Amino acid sequence: MALALAVLTAAGLLTLAGPTGSAEAVTPSCTGRKVRTLTFDAGTVRVYRKGTRYVCAVLVPKKRAGKKPSKAVLRIRPWRGEWVRNAKHLAGPVTVHAGRRCVWIHARVGTKNYDSGWILR
Repeated sequence: MALALAVLTAAGLLTLAGPTGSAEAVTPSCTGRKVRTLTFDAGTVRVYRKGTRYVCAVLVPKKRAGKKPSKAVLRIRPWRGEWVRNAKHLAGPVTVHAGRRCVWIHARVGTKNYDSGWILR
């Protein structure tokens, strides 16, 4: 009886603790004011502006029931600038110094691509 109670108590504590260390448990985000939400077939890109100088974006892929997560990649390019990506976390967050220039966002989840065109003029 004592063993059964100990097992149930441990299982309950693990359930309350929830997932830790998994990619799904924590979705990285940007600081600043959210200015756009770009939605496409395979996910959503959330775009933030920090003051008047920086633009940050994060890609949130759609969850696919029972399937392995697809590789997600996010890149941002300021007008007349170079493409920037987060080498450590491919889905972002990605921050660029854009000043008052517009930006182009490219996102890919698996084989699905999304291009925003020039936004935030």
